[in-house]
Amino acid sequence: MVTRIALTGLASVASVVSLTLTGHGPGPSPLEWGTGPLTVAALPRITYVAHRGGAREVPENSMSGLMTAYERGTAQVLDFDTRLLRDGTPVVFHDETLNRTTYLGGAVRGLDAREWQGVRLRPKDALPGSWRSERPPTVAEVLDRFGGRIVLMLEAKDPRSLDRLAGLIRARGLTRSVFVNSNDPEVARRVHRLGLLAQLWRSAEQLRTDRPERWRSYVDLLDVDHRARDADLLRAVRSGIPRVWAHTVVTDAQRDRVLALGCDGVITDAPGRLARAAQRGARP
Repeated sequence: MVTRIALTGLASVASVVSLTLTGHGPGPSPLEWGTGPLTVAALPRITYVAHRGGAREVPENSMSGLMTAYERGTAQVLDFDTRLLRDGTPVVFHDETLNRTTYLGGAVRGLDAREWQGVRLRPKDALPGSWRSERPPTVAEVLDRFGGRIVLMLEAKDPRSLDRLAGLIRARGLTRSVFVNSNDPEVARRVHRLGLLAQLWRSAEQLRTDRPERWRSYVDLLDVDHRARDADLLRAVRSGIPRVWAHTVVTDAQRDRVLALGCDGVITDAPGRLARAAQRGARP
């Protein structure tokens, strides 16, 4: 069941009035690949990832947020979450329910693709700038807009979606351009067997007992919690897994620590701010 969330208080009413409840419309012109799709081989030695598009700077998991992160050029990878609708359509969304980030309530999996057209994101008041409400995109729309133009990272919140996601990625020639993320090593193994780039994220608590070297035959990217102990991060870095990136970093100190310990990527909610801080630190 999908229910409307009641908005209370003058501030909420004002924010609703100020938003244009429309879909994406025609949007920007399609981006060009150039000579071919960009792959992970083009990533720099230290990689910055816009987590959910940069959730402290843009509306999370929105097309406009992802486009803004892309145009700013402060991250080399765009991250987003995926869920499965009732009819099997993969969509870009983090939570199991619509309540936190939209004007509706109820389970995401309760909707089909037609009903998804009526969902509208509710931008946070604390975000910098002015944002219009918009429909959350489907995975196909994000792949069509950004696939091959920038490396993408998608988390498969529902393991049942793997075959469908693999089909979308393969059909666009993006098997070396999209990381497929999960917290489950067995899901990562399935991703690898499907011929995709497997990403495995682990919490600080999980890293205390993990033996990451066991996964190096099928994990392309180990995504570690920056709050983990130094020894656990070092074990991950020395595991033999090709890339070890730390999440979810929001301060200079957090970034500097994980890089000093050998991580070669930073997954951040604030890619613009961290990039500006890095540029300031590089000035003579």
